[in-house]
Amino acid sequence: MKVSNFKSQFQIISAMFFLVLLTSCEAQNTSEKINGISLVASREKISANDIQPIKKVNANTVALMPFGFMESLNSPKLYFNLERQWWGEREEGIKESIELMRKDSLEVMLKPQIWIRNGEFTGDVKMNSEADWVSFEEQYEEFILLYTKIAESEKVEILCIGTELYEFVNARPDFWNKLIADLRKVYSGKLTYAENWDKMDKVEFWAALDYVGVDAYFPLNVERSPKIEELRKGWEPYKNSLKIISETSGKPILFTEYGYRNIDFAAKTPWDSSRELKDTNNKLQADALEALYQEFWQEDWFAGGFLWKWHHNHAVAGGDKDTQFTPQNKPAEQVVKNYYGRVFTN
Repeated sequence: MKVSNFKSQFQIISAMFFLVLLTSCEAQNTSEKINGISLVASREKISANDIQPIKKVNANTVALMPFGFMESLNSPKLYFNLERQWWGEREEGIKESIELMRKDSLEVMLKPQIWIRNGEFTGDVKMNSEADWVSFEEQYEEFILLYTKIAESEKVEILCIGTELYEFVNARPDFWNKLIADLRKVYSGKLTYAENWDKMDKVEFWAALDYVGVDAYFPLNVERSPKIEELRKGWEPYKNSLKIISETSGKPILFTEYGYRNIDFAAKTPWDSSRELKDTNNKLQADALEALYQEFWQEDWFAGGFLWKWHHNHAVAGGDKDTQFTPQNKPAEQVVKNYYGRVFTN
């Protein structure tokens, strides 16, 4: 009798322990940092083989970026989802890409954004008349709504409703507030907006979103090749500002883009994407990422971020001689893999 009672009690305790353990694991998984990759849209279809290198760096979320195009900063016409666009920039490619991510247990952020002819900065988009503003807003809403419906039907985890559009955001607050409210009626996932680092404190609608989205190209150091400690020190004033914005809005910070080139002075003007010949500095790219991870990935008010950027054809992407942002086949790739392989929770 005593043995039987002991056995029953043991079974009950074991069951309770297993339940607590399971609950704990589930809680950890749902609050895990967003270890994101920004996947560059491909001209042709991508395959399951193209996803494996993303998994190997321990990423858990991929940003997919369908594009709309404008002819100039003040042109009210927005072109998108056209047959002549690359496969990865259109509705068809986005849907198939989401399916591929799902098969490899990757979450998705859908991030429709604009490209302006000659690479002009989207933050300066500004119409010349009220009529042009209204026309542009109608087309922008149509653009975002197309991908919002896809995000909902495919159960996409995060939707980014705009990228670096400060003048538009500043000039037309009523449009943006209504847009957010309308998207909430269609989409049940998390919403964010990606603002450039120097305007992050000027956005008025952070509290209406789920994440404060920041494209984190903060200038950290003016030296040719600063050390990790010097880079971390460069983060101090920005980190404090980010924390204040998070506390004020009540929303966690999400780096909707972050990254560095493997060149000298990469931490001086991290946003510089010019293709002028520059001296290669693979160590600085790796160290700058290391400093960023050390500063942010353990903060409870920080949700994670999306590395800029990653190409689907990994075998031929990047490399030591390539001086653009991708860490692929460079020393920085191992830094990403190491940090993304750790477990940091909010």
